[in-house]
Amino acid sequence: MPSLLALDSSTDTMALALVTPGQTRVFEAAGGAQASARMLPEIKALLAGAGLAMDDLDAIAFGQGPGAFTGLRTACAVAQGLAFGLSKPVLAIDSLMLVAEDSRAQGAGDDVWVAMDARIGEIYAAHYRWVDGAWAVVEAPALYRPEVLAAHWGTPAAAAGTALTEYAQALGTLEHAWPQARSRAAALGALALAAWQRGEMLDAAEAVPVYVRDKVALTTAEREKK
Repeated sequence: MPSLLALDSSTDTMALALVTPGQTRVFEAAGGAQASARMLPEIKALLAGAGLAMDDLDAIAFGQGPGAFTGLRTACAVAQGLAFGLSKPVLAIDSLMLVAEDSRAQGAGDDVWVAMDARIGEIYAAHYRWVDGAWAVVEAPALYRPEVLAAHWGTPAAAAGTALTEYAQALGTLEHAWPQARSRAAALGALALAAWQRGEMLDAAEAVPVYVRDKVALTTAEREKK
């Protein structure tokens, strides 16, 4: 079994996982602007707790998005920097699939729509299905207005993510909903290990975020129209 370091700061939560033979150590803390300052010290603490050095890692996994621009850049830059310095490969993890994995651990089942608050009145959403022991992408991550997503997904078998609370009125009543994460870090570690086992290693130079949206803020005129 490999030793993998996984990191994600695509949301307001910074999640770290250290996957080693027989154990996965996890850490979560406030993300956002704090992630860039806290990530490396907490990575070092995780490694020290496991009695490992950076050189003992086999690969670095990172949440590639979609999600918060600053957080995506932070995770990608740290993963890429470590991978280059250690001559290790990277594993790019779909940050919305991470939510699906967490919801499955909570009992959401094998067919999950993920809907995460993308701010400025929009939602990052994707549809996943658990098939033969792995997540398959039914509909890739995309950006939706809440009312458009509600019409598009009909009655989802299960839904997970922060948008279920933020846009509850627009999305309507959902019978099987998991708006709160149990452990993003644990889900991240599980997906990192699965990606390693499937041989999805990339060269560090290929580590790039998936933004989905180019615009991160509204102009004053656009805010007034809303």
